[in-house]
Amino acid sequence: MPATDPTTSARMSAQRRRDTKPEIAIRRELHRSGLRYFVDRAPVKGVRRRADLVFPRRKVAVFVDGCFWHCCPLHATYPKNNAQWWADKLAANVLRDRDTDARLAEQGWTVIRIWEHEDPSTAAERVRNTLLAP
Repeated sequence: MPATDPTTSARMSAQRRRDTKPEIAIRRELHRSGLRYFVDRAPVKGVRRRADLVFPRRKVAVFVDGCFWHCCPLHATYPKNNAQWWADKLAANVLRDRDTDARLAEQGWTVIRIWEHEDPSTAAERVRNTLLAP
């Protein structure tokens, strides 16, 4: 059985993987403060995961997570159609996020996870503080 009906499938396929509004807002804040970064890049070779922002010299990877796809504790929703399929899919996303965090940490990276609903200025400040920490 397919995960969704054709209309829902088309809507889900249209979701951006990169350059989302929250991501762009955070990038603008960081760029405005003079920070430079790579966009949509794998931080570590051999780990098939891409971070939204990468600061390779400081070994900092930033992920801007969508509330739906990554099960935000404040805003997560679960579709009623094919509920078990979606529950499994979303749980797998969260497990993959934790696995990514662990793999990057093993390589000496700092991972920053930002929810899409967070204020871009506050989120950018968190990234700046991490980058400027000794």
